[in-house]
Amino acid sequence: MSNNPEESRAAQPVSENMSSPSLTTAARNTSASVYAEAGSERLSSVKVSELMSSSPHTIDQTDSIKLGAQRMLEHRISCLPVVSGDSLVGLVTEADFVGRVVASGVSVDLAVSTVMSSKPLYVSPEQSVLDVLTLMTRHRVAHMPVCSEGRLVGIVTQTDLIRHQVASSVFMVGDISRMKSSAEIAAIVQQLPRLLVSLIDNGSSAFETGRIMSSITGAVTRRLLELAEQQLGPAPVPYVWLACGSQGRQEQTGATDQDNCLMLDEQYDPDTHGEYFARLADFVCDGLDESGYVYCPGDMMASNPKWRQPVSVWRDYFDEWIERPGPMAQMLASVMFDLRPIHGTASLYEPLRDEVLARARKNSLFVAHMSSNSLLHRPQLGMFGRFRKESSGENRGKIDLKHGGVVPIVDLARVYALSTGITQVNTMERLGAGVDSPVLSQSGALSLKDAHEVILMVRLRHQVHQIKQGQKPDNFVDPALLPAADRERLRHALKSVKEIQAAMSNRVAVFGR
Repeated sequence: MSNNPEESRAAQPVSENMSSPSLTTAARNTSASVYAEAGSERLSSVKVSELMSSSPHTIDQTDSIKLGAQRMLEHRISCLPVVSGDSLVGLVTEADFVGRVVASGVSVDLAVSTVMSSKPLYVSPEQSVLDVLTLMTRHRVAHMPVCSEGRLVGIVTQTDLIRHQVASSVFMVGDISRMKSSAEIAAIVQQLPRLLVSLIDNGSSAFETGRIMSSITGAVTRRLLELAEQQLGPAPVPYVWLACGSQGRQEQTGATDQDNCLMLDEQYDPDTHGEYFARLADFVCDGLDESGYVYCPGDMMASNPKWRQPVSVWRDYFDEWIERPGPMAQMLASVMFDLRPIHGTASLYEPLRDEVLARARKNSLFVAHMSSNSLLHRPQLGMFGRFRKESSGENRGKIDLKHGGVVPIVDLARVYALSTGITQVNTMERLGAGVDSPVLSQSGALSLKDAHEVILMVRLRHQVHQIKQGQKPDNFVDPALLPAADRERLRHALKSVKEIQAAMSNRVAVFGR
């Protein structure tokens, strides 16, 4: 087996502080842009012990090749550390079985030691992820044993590194789809703070971050619905589960609650089907809360019977809000015009959406009322460009970047969409639609789009800082603690929102006549 470059290597821990070499084509294809974009400072601060599988499946050097292959198949793994007692003596992989056993006609009854790579490289638990990444890239290996004082204590794989550095939503969605209980799902969702840190540290935009964070919530919701149907049986009539609020707009951050509803087929009969959908909604909303998506303070959830209705009732709701746009109607419309299908029969919702948008656009009184409603939340910027800070309470001296920054833009973008018939619910997509509106100019929409990205990024960086400090993320930022450049960008963004709200106020006076 002398043609294998790993076999003749002396077993030794790798402790050199290596800089990462250029990646091979294979590594780039495997990890997308993860390695190329990773900051070495962050990689060097994370220890192997944080990533490794601490109870790796192993095989004794005297066991047969056949047993090794069976063990890999059983546990769905692609390598096995070979041990003598608890000491690492080799490594055997799927590639070894293909090249050294099947292709060479070696008997599967021989000891696994005859085909293993002996004395493999290994790392210690205290080494950095950067060391492991560099070693694996340099030697083109996908698995690295972890040893402490000569004992095998774990294994780290290329997949572990990709999972950590990107905290990839793709991996998380895949993991969530295989979970068999709400508790198991909640355990996966605990990785979300690390995902947020990774995204922002690696240069993800606010738009991209919101999409990715919301995709996780969508995956959790879909899996909970699947588990509910496994427990309750198939749904008796078609339905569609819809998200609203920040999830509906795909703008979730590190601090969020749940907003959702159920739209049911016209075959729905409360006496016959009511209990089924009540139990389904409770299962999902409870599971979301268990995962950290806390119950909506305003009870705007599918577990509330009001928001679990057939299409005809939903049509009546929207008719009422549009024709009689009082304060409560405006508030409800502000939430429910951000609906997005998550799971089920989307065709139950889409025709109603198009019908309602067309009716809303034609009703100038409704648009005027919604425009006035969009001016209720003011950016936290006072006279002479000074930040308007909280004057009391635990957030004294801070500004609320949700209600005093993001919400005003979201509200303005919603009115822009309603007045033009735009079907998108994402704020950036609404503002970037490039259509004429009687309440907001295209240039104003683009200015709001720029301001939205700035404010969201300040908010997200603040949340990432809190996560790194072991704190629960929130939306309250002390502008005095911001870097000077961020503070001025934030000031300019809030000023833009304030000026556009003033222009909107003048337009509303004309538009509502």
